[in-house]
Amino acid sequence: MSAPAHTDPRPTDADTGAGPDGSGTAEAPGTTYLRARLFLVEQRVRRAVATARAADPTPDDPLRGLHVSDEDAWRLVDAPEPPAPDEIAADAVETADRWAEASRAAGARIPLWDLAGAFALAPLDVEVLLLALLPDLDQRYEKLYGYLNDDVTRRRPTIGLALRLCGLAPVAGPARARLTPAGPLVAGGLLLVEEDDRPFLTRTLRVPDRVAAHLLGDDTPDPRLAGLTPPPPEPPTEEPSGVVAGLAAAIRAGDRLVYLREETGASAAELAAGALVAAGRAVLALDLDAVRADPAPEEALAVAVREARLRRAGLVVGPVEAPDPAAGPGPARLLRRLTTLPVPVLLTGQPAWDPQWSDVAPLLVTTPSIGSADRVRLWRDTLAGRSAALADDVDPERELSAYVLTPGQVRRAAVGAAQQAVLAGSARVTTRHVRAGVRAQNAAGLEKLARRVEPAVGWGDLVLPAAARQQLAELALRVRHREQVLGGWRLRPGGGRGRGVTALFAGDSGTGKTMSAEVVAADLGLDLYVVDLSTVVDKYVGQTEKNLERIFTEAAGVNGVLLFDEADAIFGKRSEVSDAHDRYANLESAYLLQRMESFDGVAVLTTNLRANLDEAFLRRLDVIVDFPVPDVTQRRALWDRCLGTDLPRADDLDLDRCAETFELSGGGIRACAVSAGYLAAEAGGPVTMAMVVAAAQAEYRKLGRLVLPGGTPTEPRRRRA
Repeated sequence: MSAPAHTDPRPTDADTGAGPDGSGTAEAPGTTYLRARLFLVEQRVRRAVATARAADPTPDDPLRGLHVSDEDAWRLVDAPEPPAPDEIAADAVETADRWAEASRAAGARIPLWDLAGAFALAPLDVEVLLLALLPDLDQRYEKLYGYLNDDVTRRRPTIGLALRLCGLAPVAGPARARLTPAGPLVAGGLLLVEEDDRPFLTRTLRVPDRVAAHLLGDDTPDPRLAGLTPPPPEPPTEEPSGVVAGLAAAIRAGDRLVYLREETGASAAELAAGALVAAGRAVLALDLDAVRADPAPEEALAVAVREARLRRAGLVVGPVEAPDPAAGPGPARLLRRLTTLPVPVLLTGQPAWDPQWSDVAPLLVTTPSIGSADRVRLWRDTLAGRSAALADDVDPERELSAYVLTPGQVRRAAVGAAQQAVLAGSARVTTRHVRAGVRAQNAAGLEKLARRVEPAVGWGDLVLPAAARQQLAELALRVRHREQVLGGWRLRPGGGRGRGVTALFAGDSGTGKTMSAEVVAADLGLDLYVVDLSTVVDKYVGQTEKNLERIFTEAAGVNGVLLFDEADAIFGKRSEVSDAHDRYANLESAYLLQRMESFDGVAVLTTNLRANLDEAFLRRLDVIVDFPVPDVTQRRALWDRCLGTDLPRADDLDLDRCAETFELSGGGIRACAVSAGYLAAEAGGPVTMAMVVAAAQAEYRKLGRLVLPGGTPTEPRRRRA
């Protein structure tokens, strides 16, 4: 890295031209400027070495630096060496700076110039930084610094040596302050002052590897940030407008702290990234959960801040959560530290901002969810990027209308759908592939609290009266159009009401309530999550509400239908308070009333006893479907469906007689069909009427009904003419 003493350090036009062979491999302008400034610093070292050699009475002592002779001691006492005058030519620095400024105006990147501006470095700071950088660029300077330190084991500049090389006295207070923890070099992480146990002037200076690489034009992220900085969110592709444009203007105006509260289906991180890009900054994402879990979170945060300043980036940090007092002061301290950083920090999260979290008031922004048209556009753009196309019979607006997806989820779902199409050998993306891609975006957290069912039935499998089918269709219709009706037209304003859809399925056991929920979920392309009441109800006061809150919170981020089977167990009527049990039961019901109203998802409640539900719940329900016991015609259809097409049937099997004779619900008929199938498998032949009668007799015993209507179990009554 060293240059001969007679070399002119000023950059010339040749420094930015093509290589000697015309290949265009000339040195980068940033390296040219760094080399010119280092040349000037090298002259300081050369003169200091020459001065020390001339004043050394024993220059050829082989033990120099390992001992202090009598002559050295008296020389140090009697004639302390004054600092060398600062002889760096100001005109040479000015020439290099003018060249760098012109190169930057032409679009060139000058890392040293940019770094000095980003970290507010004074000329002295730049000189000290370059002095400390020399051993990392040329190993000869390790020995030269050992010589100047009069200690061959100390091969980096010390604070005292750096001040002396810059022509400053060791007692110069302002100069010493630049190298304290509050100085811009140390506070910014550009310079490490090591060996804190030594006197101040003999502490060594070192430039971190990441800073040295940055000055040489390498912007590979610091390895310390591995696992802490996910890929930056993809900013919106359209021109900034609305919230994005306003945020960008605020960042340009100097606002450094923003909190973006995320609504369901919104992507605060992408909106924040779009605002930073529109403000002319790069984007550095920081996973707050990973930082909290880091063994040294404060150190990790300092490295992230330095990285952001080196790149002239803003930090997009999330997810923000209310600090848990049980976790100690660490999370609260980390959050407060985030609010005082010297770079733009855009925090993202779902809870409301608490003023106690920071002494700095952030710019508060609520990020809205994207609309149906934006989802369709993102979907088509993503598929086009993968050279995939939708099948002609797929209406993307209708298919995506039931889902609440962030922009990132839309893109990932589209990629997943295209992959499913390739896996299936299909040239186009079908409805099945679209739904598979969306299901893949569902988080697994809800599966720990509810049983996931991937729907495998459709409208053709339902045997219900026309009125019940119409109400089920209305439920699906509400889910598809809730964004337009509740969001766009604002037909449910105020009161903190969510955009959820809730329904009640009431009827006797086995009348098709659970299956109907599965059919609706299949029609919408959603998964069905059946809540296990054993994981919800708890004998301890307040624990049931906590369990339900966990379910509702997880369900808010999942595209699925939440099914509360036997809902009257937890959605029962409130009663007069006669003891503490009544009071706590009423509190539980009151909580559920409020939580159901603010729910943003799709929930279905089933009950055998509609009268047991609180009237306040019924008022808040969007759809109520009554499931009657099937009549003869419906029982005939149920027998045919339940026996299926694969099970062979004997000639004596009369489904009309089965429908008239056996007054069973759909669930009972299904159980009879399964039992008859086992009997047929054992006999090795088709299912016969006798087998069906035997299965029905067993089902009646389970139900506690001893005599079949119209005759004995083995002699079903004949159909009336």
